[in-house]
Amino acid sequence: VGAAGGEDADGAVVTVAGLLAGGEGPGRDPEGALELDLLVVLDAPQLDVETAAMLAESLPDGARLVLSGDPGVLWSAGPGKVFADLLSSGFCPRVTSRTPDPGPIGELVSAIGVGELPSVEAPGKEVVIVPVRDAGEAVHRTVQLVADSVPRAIGVSPEQTQVITPGHAGAAGTRALNAALKERLNPGPGRFGGFDPGDRVVYTPAPGRALTGTVVSADAEGLRLEGDGGRMTVPRERVAAGA
Repeated sequence: VGAAGGEDADGAVVTVAGLLAGGEGPGRDPEGALELDLLVVLDAPQLDVETAAMLAESLPDGARLVLSGDPGVLWSAGPGKVFADLLSSGFCPRVTSRTPDPGPIGELVSAIGVGELPSVEAPGKEVVIVPVRDAGEAVHRTVQLVADSVPRAIGVSPEQTQVITPGHAGAAGTRALNAALKERLNPGPGRFGGFDPGDRVVYTPAPGRALTGTVVSADAEGLRLEGDGGRMTVPRERVAAGA
């Protein structure tokens, strides 16, 4: 999710959500405007129309707004393509950086952005490309990597590993991968809407906002999770919908 480059009194970068809610950042003046002269928003393509409008309306007169981001990445989960529309309109001054991000990951991102998947030199194993023949082998190799290879090679436990796939459906979608990983890492009957205590899940309470947590229990209200943000409850209807 996009992060606001506004800095609080300690110089720490704050989030867009925290800035708008008043929990982070410099606070607001008596007229309700943010007390700042310059706001830099990183990952600006992640801004939807409503959030971008709230940011713009919160700026005091004379303040400057800088939007930074890669126009080739995925857009916001919410409605609108604010960053793309601003770029295409030509209304705002534009500065283009042609310097790729440093390191193997930066090299890979730059190549993927132009439709290539090169062999990246990564002595520290920041990038490892594992070729497979089909979706079934992709699922098998993913489980093998998470449960065995990654912990053994670089000491990262399954609890610290995040698996990402483009979609929910399909032979290598989230449902297939979650089922295979659960069978290996936390087998159980799935008595809580397909989940058991100890299962790691990602909950999206709102578009563009994803929270990770571990299943603790369930009751009439829904699935109880424990995560970095404390205890959360996923409503029963969201559990059934695969939220």
